[in-house]
Amino acid sequence: MAQAPLLQLSDISLTYGGEPVFADLNLVVQPGDRVALVGRNGSGKSTLMKVMADLVEADEGLRVVPPGTSVGYMEQEPDLSGYETLGEFAASELGPAEMYRVEAAAEGLKFDPARPVATASGGEKRRAALAKLMAEDPELLLLDEPTNHLDIEAIGWLERELKSTRKAFVLISHDRRFLSELTRATLWIDRGAVRRQEEGFASFEAWRDKVWEEEDQQRHKMDRKIKAEARWAVEGISARRKRNQGRVRALQDLRQERAAMIRRQGTAAMDLASGPASGKKVIEAEALTKGFDGKRIVSDFSIKIERGDRVAFVGPNGVGKTTLIRMLTGEEEPDAGAVKLGTNLVPAVFDQSRARLAPEMSLWENLTGDPEMRVSGKADQILVRGEPKHVVGYLKEFLFDERRVRAPVRSLSGGEKARLLLAKIMARESNLLVLDEPTNDLDVETLDLLQDLLGDYQGTVLLVSHDRDFLDRVATTTVAMEGDGRATLYAGGWSDYQSQRPKARGAAETAKPAPQKDSAAKPKPKGSAKPKGLSFSEKHRLEELPAEIERLEAEIAKLNELLTDPELYSREPVKFRKATEALAERQDRLSGVEEEWLTLEEKAGG
Repeated sequence: MAQAPLLQLSDISLTYGGEPVFADLNLVVQPGDRVALVGRNGSGKSTLMKVMADLVEADEGLRVVPPGTSVGYMEQEPDLSGYETLGEFAASELGPAEMYRVEAAAEGLKFDPARPVATASGGEKRRAALAKLMAEDPELLLLDEPTNHLDIEAIGWLERELKSTRKAFVLISHDRRFLSELTRATLWIDRGAVRRQEEGFASFEAWRDKVWEEEDQQRHKMDRKIKAEARWAVEGISARRKRNQGRVRALQDLRQERAAMIRRQGTAAMDLASGPASGKKVIEAEALTKGFDGKRIVSDFSIKIERGDRVAFVGPNGVGKTTLIRMLTGEEEPDAGAVKLGTNLVPAVFDQSRARLAPEMSLWENLTGDPEMRVSGKADQILVRGEPKHVVGYLKEFLFDERRVRAPVRSLSGGEKARLLLAKIMARESNLLVLDEPTNDLDVETLDLLQDLLGDYQGTVLLVSHDRDFLDRVATTTVAMEGDGRATLYAGGWSDYQSQRPKARGAAETAKPAPQKDSAAKPKPKGSAKPKGLSFSEKHRLEELPAEIERLEAEIAKLNELLTDPELYSREPVKFRKATEALAERQDRLSGVEEEWLTLEEKAGG
């Protein structure tokens, strides 16, 4: 018997400020769905999620949630007023016996439940809101940019939690790896319409490009038909006394249909102009040591950075990545050691806090008020790579509507603020780019363009990011900061660092034998005595693992049974390919889960 949908939206229409956001929108979320919600910045992703959460009321249409179905939504800016601590807020909907869920989530997401709300940062409040949602465990989770303000370790924890849940979720994220790992369906918002594909985000870009190619072909055919019909309408007058009025009306209908086609938003006209070449040696640091309030940032750290290098800095939040970059660029002095900067350096900085944007000033004022961009005697022009350009024309290149150039920066979305800061950076030449979390809030198309620009950039790049996919595509060297002053160099990006990391820590951890399924090393059943020597979340994870192993073994058995059909490949090649890929993926996951269980079991045994 088919299960009822968890959520259904029917014929939803919504207009903001005279501009339609959605028209006649329909979508269904089924039990167990794992859905990526994607679209350009400003396309309405967050608005649609708020409609799904019943926080925004549509002008028309119907939202249906079956009685008793719980829907949870993680707000971008949660309201914690009335609560003393982050933990009190996160546990506000739970009973005392369920507090352990908040403690486990707090450990995974790295915040202190005892932290007073009054002194908590915006990132800590967001992590508490995410912990609240994960602890409440609703049947449908609506997650709007949950990885913002999370470091890579916390993203990994959240990824594992969402992989293991049986609850449905809809996910908005700029993190392509996160989306690819978790989703099995994709909702794509494009010019007010929502399309659905029953494949995860990993296949989104190929699907999008195919849709756009088909649109271009249809538009081209319609243009040719209109041109031919218009020629007939003009030339036919001399050949006939009376025109075929039906054909004339058909031409008018064609023109109206063509005019109604909404052109898709283009890609921002971003460009990175490399300034005069720097010297071959850009930065040379010897034995850097730095600490704050008894906390060691780096100890005896050395690095040589040459022209054209792309160096990524990774590690937990608060470990000191930005501080290390500031020392390398000469903005901050080390406690010990020395930094030598190369010759002819022209730096440009993209800061995580967007401090180079004045929130109360308009987009126009943020550009024209910059001393490095100001054109003497021209209030409406700015210098763009040495040439005067009208400020509105330049903002249009970064996809800003002319009607919004006088709006205050604080009214912009996170993605729009990122684009505006990129516009300021790219208006000047540089040969040393410092990018501190540049990928936050950017849509897929802008990320792709930024990645391509960095590939062609002739200068040097210092990069801080928690976006694993972006790191893999851009970085040539990774500096891993793991706390207690440890900062280690690895060749390549994030995946390269991960593959080299066990060797750096010693072979003992990787040489552990895989557990034998039918031996005495079989995982203990859930409910056995709780182990000692483990953290709270490790205890909880160890209790969960046997059920996860059993589920994976059952899925592998089903897939093996399906693939024993000798006719499957010739009869249904797509199904055969998907089953083969799924089998390999589940076998790899089972191996990892079994190794994780063995590691925790050995740790518990002391």
